[in-house]
Amino acid sequence: MQTNHTLPEDTVWTEVSPGNRRAVLSHRPEMMLVAFSFDEGAIGALHSHPHTQVSYVAEGSFEVTVDGVTTRLDAGSSFIVAPNLVHGVVALAKGMLIDTFTPRRDDFL
Repeated sequence: MQTNHTLPEDTVWTEVSPGNRRAVLSHRPEMMLVAFSFDEGAIGALHSHPHTQVSYVAEGSFEVTVDGVTTRLDAGSSFIVAPNLVHGVVALAKGMLIDTFTPRRDDFL
């Protein structure tokens, strides 16, 4: 499935690491929606946080690792990360993840 998700032109992007950037799309204290754009080969480094995270693969293909288990996910797939589990991604192709966090990730603001 090939998709082409575009965000508003005034979307503010923050570089996370080489080839990986994020944009906070909307938020309230109890929830946040964030887009992550990846170049092919870019890495979302292994990390953990106290938030529940649900991720939707809007574009591309990713190698997703959650709690030591690695899976390939393509556009249209999704995954969930419980609080404090170590997780990360590698972009197998240029792509975009849409992540929801609860509660809000104040460190992204």
